[in-house]
Amino acid sequence: MGSTPRFLQGVFAFKGTGLDDPQPIDVSTSYTVPSGIIAQPLYFRGGNSSGELVVVTLLRDGAPMRIFPMGARSSVNVPLRVVEDVDPDVVLELVIAAPAGCTGEVVVDFGLMEI
Repeated sequence: MGSTPRFLQGVFAFKGTGLDDPQPIDVSTSYTVPSGIIAQPLYFRGGNSSGELVVVTLLRDGAPMRIFPMGARSSVNVPLRVVEDVDPDVVLELVIAAPAGCTGEVVVDFGLMEI
């Protein structure tokens, strides 16, 4: 059985609308598991250029799956190491929440494996 790595990654500008109001980061940080495939999250790495706490959330079909808080001018590295399988046709998306008016850039690198 083969496997294929997939990555949702990049550097993205953001403007906060409140920690209770997550917003999509970018269209490139959304991924639909192909039919007939299972995806396994492997890791999340992220960095925050702003002077405030921001929170990146991994959504599974619109519901929170994992939450990654990042402190002011800080980073996070979370190994997920096949915590669970993600079924075919499920949509995974990274969204960001930040205090209202907060601006900056977020660096995200979310790796997963299709099997």
